[in-house]
Amino acid sequence: MYLSRFLSLHTLWVTVSSVMQHYPSVWGHYDVCKTQIYTEEGKVWDYMACQPEARDMIKYVKVTLDPPDITCGDPPETFCAMGNPYMCNNECDASTQELAHPPELMFDLEGRHPSTFWQSTTWKDYPKPLHVNITLSWNKTIELTDNIVITFESGRPDQMILEKSLDYGRTWQPYQYYATDCLDAFHMDPKSVRDLSQHTVLEIICTEEYSTGYMTNSKIIHFEIKDRFAFFAGPRLHNMASLYGQLDTTKKLRDFFTITDLRIRLLRPATGEIYVDEQHLARYFYAISDIRVYGRCKCNLHATGCKEENKRLLCECEHNTTGPDCGKCKKNYQGRPWSPGSYLPIPKGTANICIPSISSIGNPPKFDRIWPNISSLEVSKPNQANVCDNELLHCQNGGTCINNVRCQCPPAYTGILCEKLRCEREPGGCGGRSSAPGRAGAGPGPRLLLPPLLLLAALLAARPPRGC
Repeated sequence: MYLSRFLSLHTLWVTVSSVMQHYPSVWGHYDVCKTQIYTEEGKVWDYMACQPEARDMIKYVKVTLDPPDITCGDPPETFCAMGNPYMCNNECDASTQELAHPPELMFDLEGRHPSTFWQSTTWKDYPKPLHVNITLSWNKTIELTDNIVITFESGRPDQMILEKSLDYGRTWQPYQYYATDCLDAFHMDPKSVRDLSQHTVLEIICTEEYSTGYMTNSKIIHFEIKDRFAFFAGPRLHNMASLYGQLDTTKKLRDFFTITDLRIRLLRPATGEIYVDEQHLARYFYAISDIRVYGRCKCNLHATGCKEENKRLLCECEHNTTGPDCGKCKKNYQGRPWSPGSYLPIPKGTANICIPSISSIGNPPKFDRIWPNISSLEVSKPNQANVCDNELLHCQNGGTCINNVRCQCPPAYTGILCEKLRCEREPGGCGGRSSAPGRAGAGPGPRLLLPPLLLLAALLAARPPRGC
């Protein structure tokens, strides 16, 4: 009986493991910005790098076409089937809902039957090129996490370029070229992503894989994001630590997967042959039924949420950061230059939170003694902060600064900067005792006037670096 149970559990585990291999938790990391932990000093925040979960970004896209009147139907026109130029009983009419093919049908939620799609005018002005630019804009920086997939209702175009922008459409760079003949169309040798490597992963290639075939099973064009991830994370994307390490240290790689806009440049419609049949130009056009773009809001590892506000995506920033991408420190939290979070060390990363400003110390905000950990503030190295000195970090209540490393306190006081009465840690507290010098009765006394930032820096520097 026990053997039977063991075999059943083993079978279940193998099945679950197999499923997990096909669906790795690639983007399940960094989903918490901070947690509370308990130390000898009491309750503290443990800060971590964090990012929003990946989602379907098409829900938030704005689409524009150039030329703007390139959509079919105004005036109404008839178009033919690609496979049979004599079947010309299809009509596009913008004034009739059932016959209209506006741009929003590239992104609608549809069932399999009937399919809905955007369609251009036919190539009625041949030999003038039939050029269309489809621009997808988010007004937000996006990090791609999965393949870009474009499904054509017509044949896939003979020539196309996918482009990206990182500055909201002011400048553009090619992502990938697509052609039935790369050498003829773009003077490039054809390649596929499988021909790349870690060292050439940023190479812009021309591929012929997605520009031939006109059957229903050959309508899709990919821009392969995951295949590029796999050069660092392995074929099943299990070694995410390696990928995160590369993204952390290589800005060009990080930028490669980051966009604010995409542009699909359609340069030549599917012809299915070398020569254009000038007698049947109504069979040449572009039609797209679906575009998929999966990614996340770029928040510089300072947020786990992204909300839509006034038709614009905004990061829900933490770590005392602010801005659409959490790209700067909040007011009164500019005690050091802003920095993005870091994926490393795995699995929590480094938060690089913003700390209170020196200029805000004169009238400090309420401070709750929930202090950042050393790794988050990056002040664990001895050269980055002193426990005490003769300018800012004075030892309190008659304490003496010893080599900038520690305060030697009078018998009645304790703490990093001698800021606490020792009796407060004893049973009964300081209730019936007389006030120590510099402390009037039960009032707040000098120890509470120490600026919070100085206390913070002192506390952090007093703790030994990790690994010591």
